[in-house]
Amino acid sequence: MPMKILCTALLGLGLFASAARAAPEAAPVKVGDLTIETPWLRATPNGAKVAGGYVRIVNTGSAPDTLTGASVPFAASGEIHSMSMEGGVMKMAPVSGGLTIKPGETVELKPGGYHLMFEGLTGAPKAGDSVSGTLTFQRAGTVPVTFSVAPIGASTPGGGHQHHH
Repeated sequence: MPMKILCTALLGLGLFASAARAAPEAAPVKVGDLTIETPWLRATPNGAKVAGGYVRIVNTGSAPDTLTGASVPFAASGEIHSMSMEGGVMKMAPVSGGLTIKPGETVELKPGGYHLMFEGLTGAPKAGDSVSGTLTFQRAGTVPVTFSVAPIGASTPGGGHQHHH
C-alpha cells in the first residue's frame, strides 16, 4: 500500500475514532425564556485543580437574565470568568455580579472568552463522559444540565479545533 494512502487511511481512522468517543450532544434545555445549548467541559489531567466549562445561552424573552454560577459534583465552586488581551498578555478574571443575557441576545461561553471556571476539583472529567451539573440564573433559578466532556485542549464540544478563515 503506498505510504500516502496508508497515512490518509490512518488519519481518517483516527478522526473517526475520536468522533466516536465524543459524548453525544445533549438536547437544548428550555427554561422560561432561556434556551441552554451545548454545555461542555474540557477533560483535565489527574491532579488538576481547575476545569473550564462552556455553553451557549439564548434569551428569547423581553427581560434580561443573569448567569451567576454553575456546579458539577467534583468541583468546590463554579464561577463565570472572562478572558481578554491586555498589552499582549492574556488576562483572566471573575465576572463580578454574573453575566447578563439581554432580551433577544445569544451569549456563547467558549475558549478564549467568557467561560465557566470550576475550581477546587476533587476528580478529573474524562473525554467522552457526560457530567450532570447546574447553571444558576437570577430569574430562571438553578437549571440542571448535562455537560459533555471533550478532550484536553479541545476548542469545540466535539473535541476539534476551530479554524477561522
